[in-house]
Amino acid sequence: MTRPVRTPASELDQLPDRDPQETAEWRESLDAVAAEAGPQRAAYLVRRTVEHARHSGLAVPSLLETEYVNTIPTAAEPELPGDTEMETRITAWNRWNAAAMVTRGSRYGVGGHIATYASAAWLYETGFQHFFRGKEDPERHGSGDQLYIQGHASPGIYARAFLEGRITEENLDHFRQEAGGKGLPSYPHPRRLPWLWEFPTVSMGLGPLSAVYQARFNRYLEHRGIKDTSRSHVWAFLGDGEMDEPESTAALALAAREQLDNLTFVINCNLQRLDGPVRANFKIVQELEAQFRAAGWNVVKSLWGSAWDELIRLDTTGALLRRLREVPDAQFQTYATRDAAYIREHFFGADPALAELAKRLSDAKIAECFHTSRAGHEPRKVYAAYRAAVEHRGAPTVVLAQTVKGWTLGPGFESRNANHQMKKLSGKEFRAMRDLLELPIPDAKLDDELVPYAHPGADSPEVRYLRERRAELGGPAPARRVHPVALPAPADRPFAALAKGSGNQEIATTMAFVRLVKDLMRDKETGKRWVPIVPDEARTFGMEALFPSAGIYSPLGQTYEPVDRDQLMYYKEAKDGQILNEGITEAGAMADFTAAATSYATHGEPMIPFYIFYSMFGWQRTADQFWALGDQLGRGFVVGATAGRTTLTGEGLQHADGHSHLIAATNPAALNYDPAFAYEIGVIVKDGLRRMYGENPEDVFYYLTVYNEPKPQPAMPEGVEEGIVKGLYRFNRGSVQNPEKPDADVPRVQLLGSGTAIHWVLEAQRLLAEEWGVAADVWSATSWGELRRDALECDAAALRGEERTPYVTRVLQDAPGPVLAVSDWMRQVPDQISQWVPGDYSSLGTDGFGLSDTRENARRHFGVDARSVTVAALARLARRGEVKQETVREAAERYGLA
Repeated sequence: MTRPVRTPASELDQLPDRDPQETAEWRESLDAVAAEAGPQRAAYLVRRTVEHARHSGLAVPSLLETEYVNTIPTAAEPELPGDTEMETRITAWNRWNAAAMVTRGSRYGVGGHIATYASAAWLYETGFQHFFRGKEDPERHGSGDQLYIQGHASPGIYARAFLEGRITEENLDHFRQEAGGKGLPSYPHPRRLPWLWEFPTVSMGLGPLSAVYQARFNRYLEHRGIKDTSRSHVWAFLGDGEMDEPESTAALALAAREQLDNLTFVINCNLQRLDGPVRANFKIVQELEAQFRAAGWNVVKSLWGSAWDELIRLDTTGALLRRLREVPDAQFQTYATRDAAYIREHFFGADPALAELAKRLSDAKIAECFHTSRAGHEPRKVYAAYRAAVEHRGAPTVVLAQTVKGWTLGPGFESRNANHQMKKLSGKEFRAMRDLLELPIPDAKLDDELVPYAHPGADSPEVRYLRERRAELGGPAPARRVHPVALPAPADRPFAALAKGSGNQEIATTMAFVRLVKDLMRDKETGKRWVPIVPDEARTFGMEALFPSAGIYSPLGQTYEPVDRDQLMYYKEAKDGQILNEGITEAGAMADFTAAATSYATHGEPMIPFYIFYSMFGWQRTADQFWALGDQLGRGFVVGATAGRTTLTGEGLQHADGHSHLIAATNPAALNYDPAFAYEIGVIVKDGLRRMYGENPEDVFYYLTVYNEPKPQPAMPEGVEEGIVKGLYRFNRGSVQNPEKPDADVPRVQLLGSGTAIHWVLEAQRLLAEEWGVAADVWSATSWGELRRDALECDAAALRGEERTPYVTRVLQDAPGPVLAVSDWMRQVPDQISQWVPGDYSSLGTDGFGLSDTRENARRHFGVDARSVTVAALARLARRGEVKQETVREAAERYGLA
């Protein structure tokens, strides 16, 4: 028995149908078209209807995927302005010199990538000639556009700078050879070439993520009235393989939600990643289109060159477009390397209608279409896509441009799986490239093993044209400009408040830091420049007091009444809000921080970001972004709150951070501090403002760890500021207070504590004095990392014949007894200074995974509580013969440690 066909349930069943009969007639009409004209015709009519409805302003959902054709039909392409022939010659010179630079460098084994720029040359050149605004453009007030250049395309950017006269042939010959001071870095590295590169991008995935938040930060500056960035546009050039990185697509929804139409992604879809096809069995362009459309982006596909126009015109049945959609990317790459006979058999032969169409095409035409004719290689089609992108309003745009990887480099490179790893061209390949590009380079210059660079001359028509175009667009690009703007030092009152201490009130250092910044944000001169950044846990860190006063940034303002509006500290969003509360995304918050931390260069507006996060989830998750921040010369304060492995009661293994200072120590730009007291925070922040925003700003950023454990905060002793900044000072001297035995005659130990460990050390100091007759001096180690940095600099000076003593050696030189360092971190953190501590040095720390328990029990488990410190100190003295071994055993038994 045949089962009746059921119409599947639909969400539309819940909506009122005013005329069911009319609805049925529409369905029947569609069925009739499908039966008479075929399903393709029926689908076409539906799509045309939906398209018309959208253009008419009707609220209908958009399709996630369109046909495998150009979004902009050839007939609708705008005329390409400028001199196309001249721009073609300029691009040819750049292609040649990029390939020559990498090939010449291969003599030294330094490598380099050729195929990426060869694929993307017109994507860049069209932008440089017609779209990318420089920092001298008066309408952009010194900001210009922000260009995130794909890292592997750097040879082409250097070649263009050579043509402009911004770098020399000697520079090109030192590509990837930087040690002598004349070299060019492998990729966009601002720290290595700070006048050219703005954004490091070669750690793939970080470029697109950073670009989204840069575009968002541009709007933030504008909405807060700090700078008019309305004419600045952010361009991010990406590879289709790079889009596999989760960071590449992590912020797509944010960009669409906040309508960042000042942002364009250009994805070079050459269908190849580093080892082979991107989507071997599928189609990456269609996948990306669906992904971006679903996120709310405007998508412009620029796939086929003009040679395809004839094929598409001849396709009256839709068979060609169906075949293009069904052929997987890896097979299409094969077509790009095979002859016309193979393509006739395997592509056109799959459908009788296509076979008939192919009979009307010459072998040369088929080869042209399948081998080289891609929209990404034709400036008119690239221009049309870019024009559509910059003119679109209400959403960011992604341009999906199809190219051939290794184009113009010859059949040995083009579309080959291995071309990413191919570092040089042969003499024969250079001759073929010369002929294809029609460059006036005689054979005589190609006889030598060393291929020459080529330049038309400083006063040639090409160079004059290039410079004229860049002058009209606002100066050279890419370019990084820094116009020093020293910020006035804030009033001393906020710092003085911390220096007084808290009396009997117990406050955590996290709260002390938040109070300090809250006061600094009120400063008339610099208060507006603070940028508080938090990934959704502001209340955890006691920052809710900032909500109503500073406001949370939202480009829409607050379109609802907050549930806590009747409370003093209600949730307030505002278009000019100061806080960036990012939701649960450390990667997004870090991208925010980077944009703010480099605003002094990008926009000539120094901002003071402080990014506060759960200590465990900062460096551990986003260390790569911190490294890029150092490369980008960022400045600001990073705060690891709820720090340490034992201060988070009950949270457990994945919340207990005992190692972020180790990760931070690997970053040369990070100045890492673990302050114990509120006044130390004040001194460190004040010093940071001076070093990063004063008369001679340094390209560093500060990392502070703060704790959620409430403690009485003492007043600042006199004369400790230098020690706080350098990383170590004596907090107090120990005494046994025994009139029968003067302190000079008792055993003495030096206890170094950082962060919250200072409180265990102080208790151990009391136990040692009162119960064991040992005097202990207590030192606050505010920065193990800065002590090590200073010592390393002294070691380096010694190799130059200079006599310098490390600070840690100098201050502990005359301190009697063994030195015991204690922290809430792994022992490797305090052990950073071990080789420079004079005498007997040891450490205690929280090595291993964290665990859930009370603070007291967790510290006992790791052996860092006050009693464990006491026993460890006695053990060090016993090894020196200054106390009896029986004393150590007795103490361990008394404290339950034996």
